[in-house]
Amino acid sequence: MRQDWRIISLFVGGVLIVGAIVGGPLLYSIKLSFYAAESFIAPPRWVGFGNYLAILEDGNFWHALLNGILISTSGIVLQVTLGVTIALVLNRPFVGQTVVRALSIVPYFLPTVVACLIAQWILDPNYGLLKSILASLGSGMFDWGANSTTAKGTIVLISVWIWTPFVVTCVLAGLQTIPAQLYEAARVDGAGAWKQFWHITLPGLRSVLIVVILLRGIWMFNKFDVIWLLTKGGPMNQTETLPTLAYRRAFLEFDLGGGAAVATISFALLATVILIYLRFFPIDEAKQGR
Repeated sequence: MRQDWRIISLFVGGVLIVGAIVGGPLLYSIKLSFYAAESFIAPPRWVGFGNYLAILEDGNFWHALLNGILISTSGIVLQVTLGVTIALVLNRPFVGQTVVRALSIVPYFLPTVVACLIAQWILDPNYGLLKSILASLGSGMFDWGANSTTAKGTIVLISVWIWTPFVVTCVLAGLQTIPAQLYEAARVDGAGAWKQFWHITLPGLRSVLIVVILLRGIWMFNKFDVIWLLTKGGPMNQTETLPTLAYRRAFLEFDLGGGAAVATISFALLATVILIYLRFFPIDEAKQGR
């Protein structure tokens, strides 16, 4: 009984600590969004829903929201598509399979700042590696950061390069749980590779893909480091998203209440989407379906 109470006490204590770490800043941010404050030292002034009304009337907010949806959706589609494809290839036995599997997850362990610095070095229009390669081929180099399309594309590609190994690892683990007898029976019945994938592999990976898409959606929508390191929301706020907008309003424009309002709206939107997503794709039913 004493050991059981110790385990229960440790569990409850852990929940309370995690709740304080996560819930404390969240509640403070929500509270701050109802005040006008220029710093954490100056006394805030109550404005009610004034910050929210100002944010919703600001065109930059809606532009940042659309950018976030576009970048996160593009990143998720590419990461899941490439991740599933690579995992299917790595799941087949071949010479050096262990080494290739290990190399495939190397980008996942690379710090984001290092990946972004490498990308900037390669794509720099003045002295970048890509410029040298194009010059040797007799072609010119354009400034990728000066064009909104190429800037967004670079953000998506860097995110895909860093986080696709996460999808590969999860999908590869899911493939190991699918019984090989199902594929043998399908081949006996004359099913081809596509039918095996559609009727066996994909249903077997349903629960894994639901969780992976959910996690990648959360992380991509909240992506700040890659965007800020590469473009800082430029050019002309064309790659601005809600996280970078909240940071800019709070710490560069000294509008802590406005930044907190942007962060709170972003949290509410993301929480709503997650609830809707789990309503249509429940994880428990996906596990039972397997």
